[in-house]
Amino acid sequence: MTKIAFIGAGSVVFTQGLLADLFGFKDLGSLRIALHDIDPERLATAAGAASAIAASLGVSPEISAHLDRRAALDGCDFVINIVQVGMNEATRIDFEIPARYGVRQTIADTLGVGGVFRALRTFPVLRGLAADIAEICPEAWLLNYTNPMAMNVWYLSALGVKNVVGLCHSVYWTMNDLSTLVGVPLGEVSYLAAGVNHQAWVLRFEHQGRDLYPALDEVIARDPELARRVRVDMYKRLGHYPTETSEHSSEYVPWYLHDESEVERLRLPVGDYLRIVEENVALYEHTRDALKAGDPLPVEGTMEYAPQVIHSIVTGTPRTIYGNVVNTGLISNLPDGAVVEVPCLVDSLGVQPTSVGALPPQCAALNRAYINVNELVVQAALEEDPLAIRQALMVDPATSAALTLPQIWSMANDLVDAHSNYLAPALRTRINL
Repeated sequence: MTKIAFIGAGSVVFTQGLLADLFGFKDLGSLRIALHDIDPERLATAAGAASAIAASLGVSPEISAHLDRRAALDGCDFVINIVQVGMNEATRIDFEIPARYGVRQTIADTLGVGGVFRALRTFPVLRGLAADIAEICPEAWLLNYTNPMAMNVWYLSALGVKNVVGLCHSVYWTMNDLSTLVGVPLGEVSYLAAGVNHQAWVLRFEHQGRDLYPALDEVIARDPELARRVRVDMYKRLGHYPTETSEHSSEYVPWYLHDESEVERLRLPVGDYLRIVEENVALYEHTRDALKAGDPLPVEGTMEYAPQVIHSIVTGTPRTIYGNVVNTGLISNLPDGAVVEVPCLVDSLGVQPTSVGALPPQCAALNRAYINVNELVVQAALEEDPLAIRQALMVDPATSAALTLPQIWSMANDLVDAHSNYLAPALRTRINL
């Protein structure tokens, strides 16, 4: 039997989608699903949803629910990490304190102030998870979905997790959307993307050997509203399309969010993730209440990578996914040791990253600015260095475009105080100059 642990299974809606994908494979054999969460109500809801989805799809996996993480990991072949430390309250803090200083954010989960502090409060949980995996199931594949993706995978790799890959759907859905724009079915499109998570670049976009970028240019020229999107603006200026939404992309560069006219021109929804948080709460409550009432749950696949990775490793079926992995020369003009996003072959041998070579220099330059922040945040945690937190914010593109250094310092102190319950003890220190 293949055993799969969900860490943070109380993220019920996401857990449902992944389970629907897994249960849709008819050749995986017997499955053991171990759900773990620290919230008893959410854990019970996840277990109820898992059973309901299995029944609706006519499969009979072994499903167990665990408040104890080590019990969930026992005998695991795969571990799917979807934890969100601090949940909605911490997310609101990530927005509200920076906003008081004049920092605009849209999603705040990857880079910038929100990304930095989301990483710092997640790392202690990841340290415990890494130690448990090393002791209980060292050969298991750790499939990480928790953001900030690149920082988390970098930190886990530094802790010695043997088999870890970060999975994100941004490349797939970008190519799906671009294919729709140019009128070519995605199944007929060949593409190559590479870079860092949420800031990779479409290097090739082709149909039967024909470059589709000129067709995309024609679509953009016919629709002025498309030009009012950050990723289109970046594409026109940089020559390669970024693989994440405009809301995300605006947070990783210094050009947009600090300027009111650019926010208006590019229709940037400041604070948008707070709306998404409320929607997620409503979806969870709907699922919980439907289970209590005995109402049927909708079962929809998500096309996520984790079920595909599991299927390929278990059955030997080869497929290509995009994974976030440690750079070992995979992208030659980005630093070794950083976490990069590249195509990966997956089969019975596991996840095997593809060497891409050098990125266009303008794209690599932006990725290096992103990586600089990642490196300092991981350093802060590994070396227990609270100064590195401030230095990460100093070099962060969007933060440094919006604030003076004294403002960055003061904001960091406020955030350290607000998140102190989640931070490693050595990082709770206020630093005053």
